[in-house]
Amino acid sequence: MEERDFMENEEIFSKALRAGRRTYFFDVRTTKAGDYYLTITESKKFSTDGGEGEYKKHKIYLYKEDFTAFKSFLEETTSFILREKGEEVISERHIKDFKKPIYHTEEKSVEKVEDDNSLSSRFTNIEFEDI
Repeated sequence: MEERDFMENEEIFSKALRAGRRTYFFDVRTTKAGDYYLTITESKKFSTDGGEGEYKKHKIYLYKEDFTAFKSFLEETTSFILREKGEEVISERHIKDFKKPIYHTEEKSVEKVEDDNSLSSRFTNIEFEDI
């Protein structure tokens, strides 16, 4: 590998934010012209069928000319979410008694099943002797 190729991808500054199974990397790199740009990488760990860990990565390249608009849009959208939903995390992963709404379809219509008891009305009770 040539030294020039290495310098084009050299990390100038790096920060990592660990968030559960996800890690967000904020890396400052150099362009061929010697200017800086930002890469934001989301790395998420998955378990394969064999029990091995596998990482999936998604990357965003952000250049200086887009910083102001990006920062403004990020602030606006995150403020909207916090204003509408607050800072409390609502998910089955973070709340032990979280119940995900269950939907079923009937002739192309979707209706919400309100509780687990109504699910039993959709199934026929079959004993092994009936088979």
